[in-house]
Amino acid sequence: MNRATTLRAEGVRVDLGGTEVLHGVSLTLSPGWTAIVGPNGAGKSTLLRAMAGLLPLTAGTVWMGERAIPQLPARERGRLVSWLDQKGEGSGDLTMRDVVRLGRLPHLGLFTAPGAIDEAAVDAAIAACECDAWQHRQLQELSGGERQRALLARALAVEAPVLLLDEPTTHLDPPHQVALVRLLKRLGRSRLVASVLHDLPLALQADRIVVMSAGRVFAEGAHDDTTVHAALMAVFDQAICIQRLGERFIAVPNLAEG
Repeated sequence: MNRATTLRAEGVRVDLGGTEVLHGVSLTLSPGWTAIVGPNGAGKSTLLRAMAGLLPLTAGTVWMGERAIPQLPARERGRLVSWLDQKGEGSGDLTMRDVVRLGRLPHLGLFTAPGAIDEAAVDAAIAACECDAWQHRQLQELSGGERQRALLARALAVEAPVLLLDEPTTHLDPPHQVALVRLLKRLGRSRLVASVLHDLPLALQADRIVVMSAGRVFAEGAHDDTTVHAALMAVFDQAICIQRLGERFIAVPNLAEG
């Protein structure tokens, strides 16, 4: 596994349906796990899609290292950037293992059969997502949580140095949310991982936090940065407060009446 490089947005603007959703966002993502958080409509998913090269920009550029993402050939970009969409797309007629094998397409192309190296990558991804027991069932037979874990395994099977996840905890029960957090922390030791998360207690376990509001980056910093905590409470209109619990921080509802 090659160590991840940086992914950098410079002055990124994105229009969706004639409305500007991102307003000149500049942000550098480095190796480690970064959680992108903020209220609904803040532009979190749009920013992540833009940095994955999946949306046209009205202004600005996204760079991987010293190379502009739009200039990368599609297949090379597919090997470098792995993407998980919050909508949980995937064909229900395929077995779960077949779905995970799709993660090897950027390495194989459409007409090359998977070899031993590819099957080993599939095995490792399935094991990491704890999907072994039902890898031969069709995707349409799986529960929402099982399906989400299968799609996450597909993203891992790419073995890309950059992993971008939009709401990866969707449909996951608490034990598997915790397992995912542990996995993202491990993955962040060897690659760049960025995830959009609505679950603030989980997001606060990341190495770094990016706080967004109204299409802009409101704050960014380490997970234990009190300035970031203050920004997080501000964008949620003080509906939450951040508290220390041992060596970690948690977000809890602020039920005090004003």
